[in-house]
Amino acid sequence: MKRRAFLGSTFAAAAVAALPTRPLQAVFREAPLFPADLDAITGDGRQITIPGSDISELAARLHGRVLLAGDEGYDVARLIRNPSFDKHPALVIQPSGAADVQTAVDFAAEYSLLTAVKCGGHSHSGKSTCDMGLQIDLSLMRGARIDPATRRARVEGGSLLGSLDHEAMAHGLVTPMGTVSHTGVGGLVLGGGFGRLARRYGLAVDNLVSLDIVTADGELRHVSAESNPDLFWGLRGGGGNFGIVTSFEFDLHPMDRTVIGGPIMFPYSKARDLLTMYGEYGHEAPDELQLDYFQAFPPGGADWLAGFAVCYSGPESGADAALAPLQKMGTPIVDGLRAMDYVALQRSGDVDDPRAMGSYMKGGFVPEVPADLAIAISSGMQAHPERSTQLFFQQSGGAINRVRESAMAFPNRRVFGNMMTSVDWPMGADPATHIASCRAYWATLEPFTEGFYTNDQDPELSKVQVDSNWGGNHDRLVTLKDRYDPTNLFRLNANVEPSV
Repeated sequence: MKRRAFLGSTFAAAAVAALPTRPLQAVFREAPLFPADLDAITGDGRQITIPGSDISELAARLHGRVLLAGDEGYDVARLIRNPSFDKHPALVIQPSGAADVQTAVDFAAEYSLLTAVKCGGHSHSGKSTCDMGLQIDLSLMRGARIDPATRRARVEGGSLLGSLDHEAMAHGLVTPMGTVSHTGVGGLVLGGGFGRLARRYGLAVDNLVSLDIVTADGELRHVSAESNPDLFWGLRGGGGNFGIVTSFEFDLHPMDRTVIGGPIMFPYSKARDLLTMYGEYGHEAPDELQLDYFQAFPPGGADWLAGFAVCYSGPESGADAALAPLQKMGTPIVDGLRAMDYVALQRSGDVDDPRAMGSYMKGGFVPEVPADLAIAISSGMQAHPERSTQLFFQQSGGAINRVRESAMAFPNRRVFGNMMTSVDWPMGADPATHIASCRAYWATLEPFTEGFYTNDQDPELSKVQVDSNWGGNHDRLVTLKDRYDPTNLFRLNANVEPSV
């Protein structure tokens, strides 16, 4: 075993025995000093065996934890938010800081392990876990620190967006993030980052100032417009292709913490009219207004609804005019619009038991909402006694569209919004029928799309489809991949394959 960052094998046992206050058994949660050899798999699918002594040596080097099947915490770490993916890594590393991440990456590279990286576990395509490989779980690396004088936030690599919202808003400051507070900052930001303030302040990635990242060679690099600017370009939208981010720095913006937000829902018979209004008004709406269209068929086909998730963050004097088109749509069934705390609104979409349902999703960007698309959306969804079915938009426009497509790796700037449809079913049910229904519905919508949001990548997409989604940015991303991850260690993502 080559050991740039590990103890020499001749001295490993002696060094471990000499540790005065951190016994190896504590690191392993009472695992044996030298566990049995471990079967694993490489990124290209080869079966390998990792000597148990090397795993013990790894554990001794970490301030964080190594978890094997059967260890306390293993089954929590390996799971992600979508229980359709019930995978079992050969081992899980939970780093406590950047040095541990370097050790984990060195170990992964030494064995060419299939490597998944988990932050919040929201990867709908299942790429933040794996079978028989290594999962690097960043859940021990959380926290946000705000500097109100410089209007900057420093966020650890495993943080969830709710902690950043909470800490920043305490100072009357915000940076645009997603819409569910337990979303991981890392995955969200590196892929783009839509949210309730994106039309006003840009995507999350547009507000990224700098970051620290461990690349595939195990080096910790500081990255910004001044330091490693080429990598900074690629990380802003290139997802997890280039390494593991251990720290983010964001710009913050002053904002009143009271916004007007919540759902407004109408009978499903209004769906086509709502979509028509949405397609027309969406281009003209003020940047301070975020309108995300939503329609849902709960199990059994009753209570079909269509409407909007709303966030208006502008001055109170402009609220009536901004929301006037909604008021003209008739009497809603649910009118949850009210003045509320922004952080509370950010938490309002959280799900108490996110692992109770299987789920499958398809999605893509739409440049506009023409009449034919409004008809396809409103007429094609099918009810079912067992599953729930949804279609929803993440509205674009505003500040998002004012960034050049070549300014950073994220290319999808000239779009109306991100359109997604999903089905959920109770665990234990056969998913085949439900997945087939989602695919059939999506087939009627896909002709209206242009590209897709990499954070919601469909695992069934071909390499040609993934490559073309980067547009004119693809070749530059390949050059970066060749330099920073030539062996494609970080492949569980919207993958940019190296050419070398």
